[in-house]
Amino acid sequence: MSTSVLEPATGFASFNLTLPIRRGIDTIGWLEPRPIQERTIPAALDGRDILGLAQTGTGKTAAFAIPLLERTLATKRENPRALVIAPTRELASQISEEIRLLARYTKIEVATIFGGVSMSSQVAALRKRPEIIVACPGRLLDLKSQGAVRLDNIEMLVLDEADHMFDMGFLPDIRRILAALPKVRQNLLFSATMPPEIRQLADAVLREPHVVDLNQSKPVDTVEHALLPVESAKKLELLEHVLSEDGFVSAIVFTRTKHRARKLARQLDDAGHSAVALQGNMSQNARQRAMDGFRTRRYTVLVATDIAARGIDVEQVSHVVNFDMPMTPDGYTHRIGRTGRAERQGRAYTFVTPEDQDLVRAVERRIGAPIPRQVVAGLTSLASITDMDRPVSGAFPESRSRTPAAPRPRARRRPSVAWPRRSR
Repeated sequence: MSTSVLEPATGFASFNLTLPIRRGIDTIGWLEPRPIQERTIPAALDGRDILGLAQTGTGKTAAFAIPLLERTLATKRENPRALVIAPTRELASQISEEIRLLARYTKIEVATIFGGVSMSSQVAALRKRPEIIVACPGRLLDLKSQGAVRLDNIEMLVLDEADHMFDMGFLPDIRRILAALPKVRQNLLFSATMPPEIRQLADAVLREPHVVDLNQSKPVDTVEHALLPVESAKKLELLEHVLSEDGFVSAIVFTRTKHRARKLARQLDDAGHSAVALQGNMSQNARQRAMDGFRTRRYTVLVATDIAARGIDVEQVSHVVNFDMPMTPDGYTHRIGRTGRAERQGRAYTFVTPEDQDLVRAVERRIGAPIPRQVVAGLTSLASITDMDRPVSGAFPESRSRTPAAPRPRARRRPSVAWPRRSR
Protein backbone atom coordinates (compact mmCIF):
# COMPACT_ATOMS: atom_id res chain seq x y z
CA MET A 1 0.00 0.00 0.00
CA SER A 2 1.53 3.27 -1.12
CA THR A 3 1.43 6.42 0.94
CA SER A 4 1.34 9.93 -0.50
CA VAL A 5 3.81 12.54 0.61
CA LEU A 6 2.64 16.13 0.81
CA GLU A 7 4.88 18.52 -1.08
CA PRO A 8 6.02 21.53 0.98
CA ALA A 9 4.17 24.75 0.22
CA THR A 10 5.95 27.18 -2.07
CA GLY A 11 5.51 30.79 -3.12
CA PHE A 12 3.13 32.95 -1.11
CA ALA A 13 1.44 29.78 0.16
CA SER A 14 4.56 29.04 2.22
CA PHE A 15 3.78 32.04 4.45
CA ASN A 16 0.50 30.48 5.70
CA LEU A 17 -1.37 33.72 5.19
CA THR A 18 -5.01 34.22 6.09
CA LEU A 19 -7.62 33.88 3.35
CA PRO A 20 -8.40 37.61 2.95
CA ILE A 21 -4.74 38.47 2.37
CA ARG A 22 -4.27 35.53 -0.01
CA ARG A 23 -7.29 36.75 -1.99
CA GLY A 24 -5.78 40.25 -2.12
CA ILE A 25 -2.49 38.87 -3.46
CA ASP A 26 -4.31 36.73 -6.04
CA THR A 27 -6.41 39.69 -7.20
CA ILE A 28 -3.30 41.81 -7.69
CA GLY A 29 -1.89 38.95 -9.75
CA TRP A 30 1.32 38.19 -7.89
CA LEU A 31 2.46 34.63 -8.47
CA GLU A 32 5.78 34.33 -6.63
CA PRO A 33 7.30 36.47 -3.87
CA ARG A 34 10.24 38.67 -4.75
CA PRO A 35 13.58 37.97 -2.96
CA ILE A 36 13.12 40.76 -0.40
CA GLN A 37 9.64 39.42 0.39
CA GLU A 38 10.76 35.80 0.59
CA ARG A 39 13.53 36.62 3.06
CA THR A 40 11.68 39.23 5.12
CA ILE A 41 8.04 38.15 5.55
CA PRO A 42 8.53 34.98 7.67
CA ALA A 43 10.63 36.79 10.30
CA ALA A 44 8.30 39.80 10.30
CA LEU A 45 5.30 37.50 10.81
CA ASP A 46 7.09 36.10 13.86
CA GLY A 47 7.27 39.62 15.28
CA ARG A 48 11.00 40.16 14.79
CA ASP A 49 12.55 43.54 14.04
CA ILE A 50 13.74 43.81 10.44
CA LEU A 51 16.62 45.62 8.76
CA GLY A 52 16.11 45.42 5.00
CA LEU A 53 18.74 46.77 2.62
CA ALA A 54 17.48 46.81 -0.95
CA GLN A 55 17.07 49.18 -3.85
CA THR A 56 13.76 50.78 -4.79
CA GLY A 57 11.57 48.72 -7.09
CA THR A 58 12.46 45.40 -5.43
CA GLY A 59 9.10 44.79 -3.73
CA LYS A 60 9.81 46.27 -0.30
CA THR A 61 6.30 47.61 0.25
CA ALA A 62 4.70 44.16 0.21
CA ALA A 63 7.56 42.87 2.36
CA PHE A 64 6.30 44.97 5.25
CA ALA A 65 2.63 45.45 4.24
CA ILE A 66 1.76 41.75 4.35
CA PRO A 67 3.10 41.22 7.90
CA LEU A 68 1.40 44.44 9.10
CA LEU A 69 -1.95 43.26 7.75
CA GLU A 70 -1.56 39.71 9.05
CA ARG A 71 -0.65 40.83 12.57
CA THR A 72 -3.47 43.39 12.59
CA LEU A 73 -5.99 40.71 11.63
CA ALA A 74 -4.69 38.30 14.26
CA THR A 75 -5.87 40.32 17.28
CA LYS A 76 -8.29 43.11 18.13
CA ARG A 77 -6.78 46.09 19.92
CA GLU A 78 -7.20 49.84 20.05
CA ASN A 79 -6.29 51.70 16.86
CA PRO A 80 -4.12 52.97 15.25
CA ARG A 81 -1.81 49.97 15.55
CA ALA A 82 0.71 50.37 12.73
CA LEU A 83 2.67 53.42 11.53
CA VAL A 84 4.58 53.65 8.26
CA ILE A 85 6.88 56.67 7.82
CA ALA A 86 7.90 57.68 4.27
CA PRO A 87 10.02 60.64 3.10
CA THR A 88 7.80 61.94 0.26
CA ARG A 89 4.14 62.46 -0.49
CA GLU A 90 4.31 60.33 -3.62
CA LEU A 91 5.85 57.40 -1.77
CA ALA A 92 3.31 57.70 1.07
CA SER A 93 0.48 57.62 -1.45
CA GLN A 94 1.91 54.60 -3.25
CA ILE A 95 2.43 52.67 -0.02
CA SER A 96 -1.13 53.40 1.08
CA GLU A 97 -2.54 52.29 -2.26
CA GLU A 98 -0.65 48.98 -2.18
CA ILE A 99 -1.74 48.28 1.40
CA ARG A 100 -5.35 48.99 0.45
CA LEU A 101 -5.11 46.62 -2.51
CA LEU A 102 -3.78 43.85 -0.28
CA ALA A 103 -6.44 44.60 2.35
CA ARG A 104 -9.40 44.87 -0.01
CA TYR A 105 -11.04 41.73 1.43
CA THR A 106 -10.64 42.94 5.01
CA LYS A 107 -12.15 45.81 6.99
CA ILE A 108 -8.75 47.33 7.73
CA GLU A 109 -8.64 51.12 7.22
CA VAL A 110 -5.58 53.09 6.10
CA ALA A 111 -5.08 56.84 6.59
CA THR A 112 -2.52 58.74 4.50
CA ILE A 113 -0.91 61.83 6.05
CA PHE A 114 1.32 64.32 4.23
CA GLY A 115 1.76 68.06 3.81
CA GLY A 116 0.93 70.34 0.93
CA VAL A 117 -2.83 69.77 1.19
CA SER A 118 -5.58 70.73 3.61
CA MET A 119 -5.51 69.01 6.99
CA SER A 120 -9.30 68.70 7.22
CA SER A 121 -9.69 65.51 5.20
CA GLN A 122 -6.75 63.91 7.01
CA VAL A 123 -8.19 64.82 10.40
CA ALA A 124 -11.51 63.30 9.31
CA ALA A 125 -9.72 60.09 8.27
CA LEU A 126 -7.94 59.91 11.64
CA ARG A 127 -11.22 60.32 13.53
CA LYS A 128 -12.26 56.96 12.08
CA ARG A 129 -9.41 55.40 14.08
CA PRO A 130 -7.74 53.55 11.18
CA GLU A 131 -5.64 50.51 11.92
CA ILE A 132 -2.72 51.75 9.79
CA ILE A 133 -1.31 55.25 9.27
CA VAL A 134 1.08 56.02 6.41
CA ALA A 135 2.66 59.42 6.98
CA CYS A 136 5.36 61.93 6.12
CA PRO A 137 7.14 63.11 9.27
CA GLY A 138 6.35 66.84 9.23
CA ARG A 139 2.59 66.62 8.80
CA LEU A 140 2.35 63.77 11.31
CA LEU A 141 4.05 65.90 13.97
CA ASP A 142 1.79 68.85 13.12
CA LEU A 143 -1.32 66.73 13.62
CA LYS A 144 0.06 65.22 16.79
CA SER A 145 0.72 68.67 18.27
CA GLN A 146 -2.93 69.53 17.57
CA GLY A 147 -4.16 66.38 19.27
CA ALA A 148 -5.56 64.97 16.02
CA VAL A 149 -3.56 61.74 16.17
CA ARG A 150 -2.48 59.48 19.00
CA LEU A 151 0.54 57.22 18.72
CA ASP A 152 0.47 55.51 22.12
CA ASN A 153 -1.09 52.29 20.74
CA ILE A 154 1.34 51.75 17.87
CA GLU A 155 2.59 48.15 17.88
CA MET A 156 4.38 48.13 14.52
CA LEU A 157 6.62 50.85 13.05
CA VAL A 158 8.03 50.93 9.51
CA LEU A 159 10.70 53.42 8.42
CA ASP A 160 10.84 53.21 4.62
CA GLU A 161 13.58 54.79 2.48
CA ALA A 162 15.47 55.74 5.64
CA ASP A 163 18.48 57.05 3.73
CA HIS A 164 16.28 59.43 1.78
CA MET A 165 14.79 60.70 5.04
CA PHE A 166 18.31 61.53 6.16
CA ASP A 167 19.08 63.27 2.85
CA MET A 168 15.95 65.39 3.26
CA GLY A 169 16.78 66.40 6.84
CA PHE A 170 14.03 64.38 8.54
CA LEU A 171 16.09 62.61 11.21
CA PRO A 172 15.26 65.14 13.97
CA ASP A 173 11.55 64.67 13.18
CA ILE A 174 11.98 60.90 13.18
CA ARG A 175 13.52 61.04 16.65
CA ARG A 176 10.60 63.13 17.91
CA ILE A 177 8.16 60.57 16.52
CA LEU A 178 10.10 57.69 18.10
CA ALA A 179 9.91 59.43 21.49
CA ALA A 180 6.11 59.49 21.22
CA LEU A 181 5.75 55.76 20.48
CA PRO A 182 5.40 52.90 22.98
CA LYS A 183 8.77 51.45 23.98
CA VAL A 184 7.65 47.92 23.19
CA ARG A 185 6.84 47.52 19.49
CA GLN A 186 8.01 45.81 16.33
CA ASN A 187 10.31 47.89 14.11
CA LEU A 188 11.02 47.43 10.41
CA LEU A 189 13.62 49.68 8.77
CA PHE A 190 14.26 49.66 5.03
CA SER A 191 17.01 51.57 3.24
CA ALA A 192 18.83 51.42 -0.07
CA THR A 193 22.12 52.49 1.51
CA MET A 194 23.56 52.50 5.02
CA PRO A 195 25.39 55.77 5.73
CA PRO A 196 26.72 56.21 9.29
CA GLU A 197 23.69 58.25 10.40
CA ILE A 198 21.25 55.54 9.31
CA ARG A 199 23.38 52.86 10.98
CA GLN A 200 23.19 54.84 14.22
CA LEU A 201 19.42 55.11 13.83
CA ALA A 202 19.13 51.38 13.18
CA ASP A 203 21.24 50.59 16.23
CA ALA A 204 19.00 52.79 18.37
CA VAL A 205 15.68 51.51 17.02
CA LEU A 206 16.12 47.83 16.18
CA ARG A 207 16.39 45.01 18.71
CA GLU A 208 18.30 41.95 17.47
CA PRO A 209 16.99 42.49 13.95
CA HIS A 210 16.63 39.96 11.20
CA VAL A 211 18.92 41.45 8.53
CA VAL A 212 18.20 41.06 4.82
CA ASP A 213 20.90 42.62 2.66
CA LEU A 214 20.02 42.64 -1.02
CA ASN A 215 21.68 45.98 -1.60
CA GLN A 216 23.96 46.27 -4.60
CA SER A 217 25.99 49.18 -5.83
CA LYS A 218 25.78 48.18 -9.47
CA PRO A 219 22.70 48.58 -11.68
CA VAL A 220 20.36 45.61 -11.98
CA ASP A 221 20.73 43.27 -14.93
CA THR A 222 17.45 44.43 -16.46
CA VAL A 223 18.89 47.91 -17.13
CA GLU A 224 21.10 48.61 -20.17
CA HIS A 225 23.00 51.76 -19.28
CA ALA A 226 25.50 53.88 -21.17
CA LEU A 227 27.23 57.26 -21.26
CA LEU A 228 26.57 59.57 -24.21
CA PRO A 229 29.32 62.22 -24.50
CA VAL A 230 27.81 65.48 -25.71
CA GLU A 231 28.38 69.21 -25.79
CA SER A 232 26.02 71.11 -23.49
CA ALA A 233 24.51 72.98 -26.45
CA LYS A 234 23.46 69.69 -28.09
CA LYS A 235 21.84 68.05 -25.07
CA LEU A 236 18.27 68.90 -26.07
CA GLU A 237 18.76 67.61 -29.61
CA LEU A 238 20.31 64.41 -28.24
CA LEU A 239 17.39 63.97 -25.83
CA GLU A 240 14.87 64.25 -28.66
CA HIS A 241 16.82 61.57 -30.52
CA VAL A 242 16.71 59.23 -27.52
CA LEU A 243 12.97 59.78 -27.12
CA SER A 244 12.42 58.75 -30.76
CA GLU A 245 14.28 55.44 -30.64
CA ASP A 246 12.60 52.07 -31.03
CA GLY A 247 11.19 50.61 -27.84
CA PHE A 248 10.40 53.97 -26.25
CA VAL A 249 7.32 53.89 -24.05
CA SER A 250 7.91 56.55 -21.42
CA ALA A 251 10.88 58.26 -19.80
CA ILE A 252 11.97 59.99 -16.63
CA VAL A 253 14.49 62.74 -17.41
CA PHE A 254 16.58 63.96 -14.48
CA THR A 255 17.93 67.49 -14.10
CA ARG A 256 19.87 69.07 -11.26
CA THR A 257 17.69 72.13 -10.70
CA LYS A 258 13.99 72.98 -10.47
CA HIS A 259 14.36 75.80 -12.99
CA ARG A 260 15.97 73.46 -15.53
CA ALA A 261 13.22 70.85 -15.03
CA ARG A 262 10.50 73.43 -15.74
CA LYS A 263 12.30 74.84 -18.77
CA LEU A 264 13.13 71.45 -20.29
CA ALA A 265 9.56 70.17 -19.87
CA ARG A 266 8.25 73.23 -21.73
CA GLN A 267 10.84 72.79 -24.51
CA LEU A 268 9.90 69.14 -24.98
CA ASP A 269 6.20 69.95 -24.92
CA ASP A 270 6.72 72.66 -27.54
CA ALA A 271 8.60 70.11 -29.66
CA GLY A 272 5.56 67.79 -29.69
CA HIS A 273 6.37 65.47 -26.81
CA SER A 274 3.85 64.96 -24.02
CA ALA A 275 6.06 66.24 -21.22
CA VAL A 276 5.50 67.50 -17.70
CA ALA A 277 7.80 68.65 -14.91
CA LEU A 278 7.91 67.40 -11.33
CA GLN A 279 9.83 69.63 -8.94
CA GLY A 280 9.74 70.74 -5.35
CA ASN A 281 8.05 74.13 -5.76
CA MET A 282 4.86 72.66 -7.20
CA SER A 283 1.73 72.47 -5.07
CA GLN A 284 0.58 69.03 -4.00
CA ASN A 285 -2.35 69.15 -6.42
CA ALA A 286 -0.03 70.02 -9.32
CA ARG A 287 2.38 67.25 -8.31
CA GLN A 288 -0.48 64.76 -8.15
CA ARG A 289 -1.79 65.81 -11.57
CA ALA A 290 1.69 65.38 -13.02
CA MET A 291 2.15 61.92 -11.52
CA ASP A 292 -1.36 60.75 -12.44
CA GLY A 293 -0.83 62.00 -15.98
CA PHE A 294 2.47 60.15 -16.23
CA ARG A 295 1.02 56.90 -14.91
CA THR A 296 -1.92 57.03 -17.32
CA ARG A 297 0.33 57.96 -20.28
CA ARG A 298 -1.24 61.38 -20.75
CA TYR A 299 2.38 62.43 -20.42
CA THR A 300 5.11 60.15 -21.72
CA VAL A 301 8.03 62.21 -20.41
CA LEU A 302 8.45 63.24 -16.77
CA VAL A 303 11.23 65.80 -16.18
CA ALA A 304 12.20 65.68 -12.52
CA THR A 305 14.74 66.70 -9.93
CA ASP A 306 16.14 64.12 -7.52
CA ILE A 307 14.19 65.35 -4.50
CA ALA A 308 10.87 65.50 -6.34
CA ALA A 309 11.38 62.10 -7.95
CA ARG A 310 12.03 60.19 -4.73
CA GLY A 311 9.34 57.63 -4.17
CA ILE A 312 8.25 57.45 -7.82
CA ASP A 313 7.33 53.85 -8.55
CA VAL A 314 6.05 53.44 -12.10
CA GLU A 315 6.77 50.01 -13.51
CA GLN A 316 6.54 50.60 -17.26
CA VAL A 317 9.21 53.29 -17.61
CA SER A 318 11.26 52.23 -20.62
CA HIS A 319 13.93 54.94 -20.39
CA VAL A 320 15.76 57.00 -17.81
CA VAL A 321 17.85 59.90 -19.07
CA ASN A 322 20.32 61.77 -16.89
CA PHE A 323 20.15 65.08 -18.72
CA ASP A 324 22.52 66.30 -16.01
CA MET A 325 25.02 63.95 -14.41
CA PRO A 326 23.98 63.02 -10.82
CA MET A 327 26.14 64.53 -8.10
CA THR A 328 26.86 61.26 -6.26
CA PRO A 329 27.54 57.64 -7.22
CA ASP A 330 24.53 56.44 -5.21
CA GLY A 331 22.42 59.00 -7.04
CA TYR A 332 23.40 57.35 -10.32
CA THR A 333 22.25 53.91 -9.16
CA HIS A 334 19.00 55.24 -7.69
CA ARG A 335 18.14 57.22 -10.80
CA ILE A 336 18.66 54.51 -13.36
CA GLY A 337 16.84 52.08 -11.08
CA ARG A 338 13.62 53.88 -12.06
CA THR A 339 13.62 51.76 -15.21
CA GLY A 340 14.02 47.98 -15.50
CA ARG A 341 11.59 47.55 -12.59
CA ALA A 342 9.59 44.43 -11.76
CA GLU A 343 12.02 42.43 -13.94
CA ARG A 344 11.18 44.42 -17.08
CA GLN A 345 13.93 45.59 -19.43
CA GLY A 346 14.92 49.24 -19.43
CA ARG A 347 17.49 51.64 -20.85
CA ALA A 348 19.35 54.39 -19.02
CA TYR A 349 21.42 57.05 -20.75
CA THR A 350 23.62 59.64 -19.08
CA PHE A 351 24.63 62.77 -20.98
CA VAL A 352 28.19 63.69 -20.01
CA THR A 353 30.36 66.68 -20.78
CA PRO A 354 34.11 67.11 -20.14
CA GLU A 355 33.27 68.78 -16.83
CA ASP A 356 31.67 65.54 -15.62
CA GLN A 357 34.79 63.37 -15.79
CA ASP A 358 35.42 63.30 -12.02
CA LEU A 359 31.81 62.28 -11.38
CA VAL A 360 32.06 59.55 -14.03
CA ARG A 361 35.15 58.10 -12.39
CA ALA A 362 33.47 58.21 -8.96
CA VAL A 363 30.43 56.33 -10.27
CA GLU A 364 32.58 53.70 -11.98
CA ARG A 365 34.60 53.17 -8.81
CA ARG A 366 31.35 52.78 -6.87
CA ILE A 367 29.81 50.20 -9.19
CA GLY A 368 33.14 48.47 -9.77
CA ALA A 369 32.91 48.48 -13.54
CA PRO A 370 33.27 50.85 -16.49
CA ILE A 371 30.13 52.23 -18.09
CA PRO A 372 29.90 51.68 -21.86
CA ARG A 373 30.24 54.78 -24.06
CA GLN A 374 27.92 55.23 -27.03
CA VAL A 375 28.19 57.55 -29.99
CA VAL A 376 25.27 59.04 -31.92
CA ALA A 377 26.37 60.24 -35.33
CA GLY A 378 26.34 64.00 -35.60
CA LEU A 379 25.50 64.55 -31.93
CA THR A 380 28.16 62.93 -29.79
CA SER A 381 31.88 62.32 -29.95
CA LEU A 382 34.12 60.20 -27.76
CA ALA A 383 36.87 62.71 -28.43
CA SER A 384 35.08 65.17 -26.14
CA ILE A 385 35.64 62.93 -23.12
CA THR A 386 38.99 61.36 -23.92
CA ASP A 387 40.14 61.74 -20.31
CA MET A 388 37.20 59.67 -19.10
CA ASP A 389 38.21 56.66 -21.14
CA ARG A 390 40.90 55.53 -18.74
CA PRO A 391 39.62 52.15 -17.58
CA VAL A 392 38.61 51.73 -13.96
CA SER A 393 39.22 47.99 -14.09
CA GLY A 394 39.80 46.01 -17.25
CA ALA A 395 38.99 47.22 -20.73
CA PHE A 396 35.88 49.14 -21.61
CA PRO A 397 33.27 47.40 -23.73
CA GLU A 398 33.50 48.45 -27.32
CA SER A 399 31.59 51.69 -27.82
CA ARG A 400 28.71 51.46 -30.22
CA SER A 401 27.99 53.99 -32.91
CA ARG A 402 24.34 54.86 -33.35
CA THR A 403 22.79 56.58 -36.34
CA PRO A 404 19.90 58.88 -35.50
CA ALA A 405 16.54 57.32 -36.25
CA ALA A 406 14.10 58.98 -38.60
CA PRO A 407 12.09 61.54 -36.63
CA ARG A 408 8.68 60.46 -35.43
CA PRO A 409 5.60 62.32 -36.66
CA ARG A 410 4.99 65.40 -34.55
CA ALA A 411 2.70 64.49 -31.68
CA ARG A 412 -0.48 66.45 -31.07
CA ARG A 413 0.14 69.10 -28.45
CA ARG A 414 -1.36 68.21 -25.09
CA PRO A 415 -2.11 70.61 -22.27
CA SER A 416 0.60 71.03 -19.67
CA VAL A 417 0.14 71.17 -15.94
CA ALA A 418 -0.11 74.79 -14.83
CA TRP A 419 3.07 75.96 -13.15
CA PRO A 420 2.34 77.23 -9.64
CA ARG A 421 3.91 80.27 -8.10
CA ARG A 422 6.94 79.68 -5.92
CA SER A 423 5.66 78.58 -2.52
CA ARG A 424 6.76 80.50 0.54
